[in-house]
Amino acid sequence: MSTSQYPDLIQNLPQANLPVAGVIGYLFQGKEGQICFFDFEGGTEVPAHSHGAQWGIIIEGELSMTIGDKTQIMRRGDSYYVPAGVVHSAVIDKPCKVMDFFEDNDRYDTTPTAA
Repeated sequence: MSTSQYPDLIQNLPQANLPVAGVIGYLFQGKEGQICFFDFEGGTEVPAHSHGAQWGIIIEGELSMTIGDKTQIMRRGDSYYVPAGVVHSAVIDKPCKVMDFFEDNDRYDTTPTAA
């Protein structure tokens, strides 16, 4: 994973059960949606998919994101919005941290962390 780590208050959140290898997601659950703090290894690809609306920000590193038919490089401090139902994907060549808010409050379920 990335060289710097999230603080304990984030690392102590439940881990999201993610369908992509090379990433850990710390999940904050609410009635109105979910926030996931992602920690991507380099060489990770998030395949094309869609779901409810999503807003995110790059905390550290960079990635190539395709939203609909537009691809762009996103770097630290850049934010993005994916409208509900729009197909999107990402390629992460180097370690990267991203925070995403999902309007779907059941976007991810959790995996118990080791005690």
